[in-house]
Amino acid sequence: MARPTAGWRAHVAAEAAEIAAGTLDPADASAARLFPAEMLARTDEVLTGFEADVASLVSHRWEPATDGEIFEVIERTVRALNAVNDRYDGAAYETEERERLCEYIEGVLDDAGIDLDAFAGRHRMTRHEITDEWRDW
Repeated sequence: MARPTAGWRAHVAAEAAEIAAGTLDPADASAARLFPAEMLARTDEVLTGFEADVASLVSHRWEPATDGEIFEVIERTVRALNAVNDRYDGAAYETEERERLCEYIEGVLDDAGIDLDAFAGRHRMTRHEITDEWRDW
């Protein structure tokens, strides 16, 4: 699954190319302000940790991950993304970015073979609510 940061970087690069080609006035460009390089790098660090945590939940184990272990990984990731967002005065992730991050979290868990619908259902929530308890962004 492609990280949201890849799309955000592509958007920054596309605007930079338009500015260089003279087809976009720099005053009208917003991608570099919305997605500063440091914010993207910090977000990627969090997502790298998340991917490693999920991999450790499912690889070389005799028993499936417990719901508690899955929630620990989700909570750690969401809190780390909260910290990134806080560094940007709560504005690192706007609505679309929030949706992409949640979709990514869900997708990585799905790709790892975790039945996310069943997991969420056991806790009387939908798959789209698994980050809500900790998410500030």
